[in-house]
Amino acid sequence: MTRFSEVLMSDRDDDQTDDDVGVATKTRPKTQRPPLYKVLLLNDDYTPMEFVVHILERFFGMTHAQSFEVMLVVHKKGVAVVGVFSHEVAETKVAQVMDFARRHQHPLQCTMEKE
Repeated sequence: MTRFSEVLMSDRDDDQTDDDVGVATKTRPKTQRPPLYKVLLLNDDYTPMEFVVHILERFFGMTHAQSFEVMLVVHKKGVAVVGVFSHEVAETKVAQVMDFARRHQHPLQCTMEKE
């Protein structure tokens, strides 16, 4: 009489041993970080320096000293990077600054560009 285990053993390939183990693998696509965007503040001849300092404190969380330094860079060089964010956050910051400046009747310009 043939045992069940003997039938299974005879059905296997002769070159396969008990140590051979197959592992099913599923490759995951490597995710990339989303691109970052620089928020830029542009100089103009009409917006008061104090207003720019206030913008930097309010919308970018800078201290008064940091805001003052960045405002001077904007004033002297014409433009300064005021933060680097994801697309959605950068877009929101630009919209907030532009809306706030418009409501206070200042021509301050804020833009964003891919880093």
